[in-house]
Amino acid sequence: MVDNHHKNLATFIHLSTFSRFLIPFGNFIGPIVLWAANKDKSEFVDQHGKQAINFQISVLLYAIVIGTISVPFFIFKLFDGMDVINFHGLHDFHINVGEPSPLLYIGGGLGALAIIAFIIELALIVKASLSARDGNLYKYPLTINFLK
Repeated sequence: MVDNHHKNLATFIHLSTFSRFLIPFGNFIGPIVLWAANKDKSEFVDQHGKQAINFQISVLLYAIVIGTISVPFFIFKLFDGMDVINFHGLHDFHINVGEPSPLLYIGGGLGALAIIAFIIELALIVKASLSARDGNLYKYPLTINFLK
């Protein structure tokens, strides 16, 4: 039986990931500090702390991959049709927005995917917090287990 103190600690570990909106890298700092200070007090707190940290690291890696894939599509579209070698000043420079490129659609689609993933991430954090509050263990989906 898990007592209320441990349930509250596990809940706050998950909710501390929202500190990223106030502090840079708060989504890592908050859970790591709470988990490191309380991991020896309860196996329940230890498991929730590991899950929260693993999920944040996984989300960071997924965001880096999506960003790495989508940024070149925007760069290729920006320089498409621009003659960089024979550049004759600003009077020859123009950007044609009349013809959207398939690259722009792919990059925009990946950007939309990133927004949807962010909303899902927030929902999963709330769901994990509620699960911890109720005394249940929670495993985030698609999480790479760095801490075991």
